[in-house]
Formats: sequence, structure tokens, C-alpha cells
Amino acid sequence: MNEPNELTHFSAEGRARMVDVSEKADTRREAVASGVIRMRPATLERIRAGAVAKGNVLAVADVAAVMAAKRTPETIPMCHALALSGVETAFAEITEPDGEGCVGIAATVTARCVGPTGVEMEALCAVSAALLTIYDMCKAIDRGMRIEAVQLDEKRGGKSGAWRRGGGQ
Repeated sequence: MNEPNELTHFSAEGRARMVDVSEKADTRREAVASGVIRMRPATLERIRAGAVAKGNVLAVADVAAVMAAKRTPETIPMCHALALSGVETAFAEITEPDGEGCVGIAATVTARCVGPTGVEMEALCAVSAALLTIYDMCKAIDRGMRIEAVQLDEKRGGKSGAWRRGGGQ
């Protein structure tokens, strides 16, 4: 794993700070994050059938992802407010049970902007919100759901270029 050369969110005195990106050029940025929510097979079947009392679970989770991406700086203190140009969410069923007999839903979010800093945190916040929304909408029927493997999968743009999980730069 490549480690950064310095922790840019700390001043020379060790105080937290927002990085000044005013001298950086605007470039096209893209980040992809993913995560999984595990649940009982009956819960997945109810989501698939549209039989969850609160409504269309994945449609609401999709909206939650977009909203979270747009509001990331309100949650993560040192993030810059970005003019996002796109946020796309995809869901895939995991029908093969894990060791506990749980199936699930994988969520993937792609966030894009043209700006002086990346959109990794926006993609991560968005996928987290999508998964938390699925939990919220289904908790009355399955409180044992678990969220796992929230991670950055890839990023493109900026000075550091492209990075892909398992592939480096």
C-alpha cells in the first residue's frame, strides 16, 4: 500500500487544518466507493418484491447517496465543498449466503467533479448513506443486518493520477 509523504491536514504545529487548494488546477476527478449490507434471505426477498412498508428501498437509498455526496463537507470537517458534476449509484444482489447464512446487497457509488481536489470522501459518504438507508428502511424486519467492506475502489484525476484497489497507481 502506498503511503502519502505527509499528512496534509495538519499544520507544522500539529493543529488540524483545511488544506489550501487555491493554487491547484481544476481537473476532472472521479472516485468509486463500494460497500455491502448483509441480511437474512427473507429480507432481501421483501426488498426485491417491493414489500417493505417504508417504500422502494433501493430508490430511497439511491437518493440518500446523492444527498450525502452533496453534503459531505457538513459531515467530514476538513472536506472542501465541491461542485459535483455527477453521482451514480448501482446496487447488486448477493444471493450466495455467507458463513452466517446471510445474503446481501452491494452498493457502488461513482462521484465526479471538475475541481482542485478529489471526490473520494463524497463517494465514501454516499455509499455509507445508501447502506445506512437500506438498514433504516428494513430494520423493523431485520435488526441483525450488518454493513461491511465500505472502501474506496478507485480514483482518477489530480496530481496523483489514477489509483485502483489491488492495482496501485
